[in-house]
Amino acid sequence: MSSDGIKKNELDKQQGKNSRRDFMRKLGLLGVAATTGAATTGFKSEESSSSEYVKVLTSDNKLVEIPKSQVKEVKLDTDALQTRGRIGIEGKRWVMVIDLAKCRNARECVKGCQEHHHLHPYQYHINTLVMQDNPQSAPYNMPKPCMHCDNPPCVSVCPVDATFKRQDGVVLIDNERCIGCRFCMAACPYSVRVFNWEEPFQAQLYKEEPMEYDVEMNVPQKKGTVSKCLFSADCLRDGELPTCVRACPNEVFYFGDQNEDAVTNGTTRETVVLSDLLEKNAGYRLMEELGTKPRVYYLPPKDRVFEAPEKPDNHH
Repeated sequence: MSSDGIKKNELDKQQGKNSRRDFMRKLGLLGVAATTGAATTGFKSEESSSSEYVKVLTSDNKLVEIPKSQVKEVKLDTDALQTRGRIGIEGKRWVMVIDLAKCRNARECVKGCQEHHHLHPYQYHINTLVMQDNPQSAPYNMPKPCMHCDNPPCVSVCPVDATFKRQDGVVLIDNERCIGCRFCMAACPYSVRVFNWEEPFQAQLYKEEPMEYDVEMNVPQKKGTVSKCLFSADCLRDGELPTCVRACPNEVFYFGDQNEDAVTNGTTRETVVLSDLLEKNAGYRLMEELGTKPRVYYLPPKDRVFEAPEKPDNHH
């Protein structure tokens, strides 16, 4: 293995999964700024001069050498990051489709989300519920994230503009503004918000390796504030599917851009026409009668496979 590969492996071991992602994303921007000689949006820079070569990590995670004289010291501009996080991604209208017939309650979506957002084991940005429509029907599993409503009551009741709706359809919470009044929790008809009653799960990590707050990742979590599903807004910014979509092993989730009328399955990476998928499978949204206009659609739990019940023993 080359020396560059060895150093990369050492870096992987030193960082936790989510801290490493945050580190590489930000340091990757450093690489871009260094190789182009210009500061990247969300960063401030100061030039340095030397004839030596230095190694930098690029945005596609490659370790390269460039003259030190071309390097600019990069510092996070948190104001720019927060502004970008509130605006969203131009031209996009994100939408999720959940196929209830395929969910086997593997809970990998839950696990992936908790790891990504540094949640306590009892905190859920997405959860899977066991549902049964009536005593004569078989139960089924229902993943339930935030619905990212187009008419979100949580946004209307927030007194400090901490929870907000972006142009790309995502509803986020700014923990720098949240005062913990929990009005949004009371207003949400889907009960998908959680309150941080104690210090974040990895509070000690933040003390040892301070992290700049990023509204799109909602990390580090803050005691006394509300959090919820973010549609993995930081992943969308990087051109990736949300964590829950990628983590599911059973092809339960589709995610994509409604403007393009296309969604992609996180397991097989198959892209299908959104309108056809919903029409052919009788797609629906939860509590549409409330007028919240959710951006999460469900496909009914049809054509399910169940274990046959054991026959009673008639020999006794």
